[in-house]
Amino acid sequence: MSVITIDRLCKIYDANYVLKYISLSFEAGQIIGYIGPNGAGKSTTIKILTGIIGDFEGDVTVLGMDVRKDSLAIKQKIGYIPENAALYDVLTPVEYLDFVGRLYGMEKQIIHKKSTELLHLFDLGSKMDQRMSGFSKGMRQKVLLISGLMHNPEIIFLDEPLSGLDANAVILVKEILAQLKKAGKTIFYSSHIMDVVEKLSDRIVIINKGEVIADGTFESLQQQASSGSLENIFTTLTGNQEHESTAGAFISVINN
Repeated sequence: MSVITIDRLCKIYDANYVLKYISLSFEAGQIIGYIGPNGAGKSTTIKILTGIIGDFEGDVTVLGMDVRKDSLAIKQKIGYIPENAALYDVLTPVEYLDFVGRLYGMEKQIIHKKSTELLHLFDLGSKMDQRMSGFSKGMRQKVLLISGLMHNPEIIFLDEPLSGLDANAVILVKEILAQLKKAGKTIFYSSHIMDVVEKLSDRIVIINKGEVIADGTFESLQQQASSGSLENIFTTLTGNQEHESTAGAFISVINN
């Protein structure tokens, strides 16, 4: 059964195509790696799937519901972790998670229990009653991750979720995602960290200039691009293969 269906999705900003009539469907229990250069349309796709952007052409359903008509019901069943989000700096992590939990309709006692335990697991137990105005990017990202997962969503959308995290937290998040997949969750994962996408994803979609240019398992993409790593596949398929010469020109400039 498809839990996400995208049919001829198109989005235009200022007469420019951000998404050009893309069509995709995803089954439950998969980790989908969704990658592309900056401006390719990744974040726009995620914002449409999560009901944040409602002005688009085409049809999109999540968990069998129309994102235009049922965006609130969809938001109750999904988790969304963006790269950057407003965390209300005047709040403490506990206060913020209580606010988010109530939006999801969770009971106050359950919110407090889960948020306290999850903050401890992310090494934020000693910071749970401190205002977040002084938090580092990594600490803020941990709070965002907890806020997007604490209600046990059926589908999880992640847009650069590892941004700012230290090495131990990155390892922990990767293991959490692997175990969520085993539990049958569907994870839609956008990141520039190619080795993580390569190792975690059951299926990888590459988007470039608003169009899907590759879609399949890592092994099938290897065959398509005749390349080894996902990083090499990405540069081959997106046509940007001048990194070595550009780096050489950069070094030449700073040395003169």
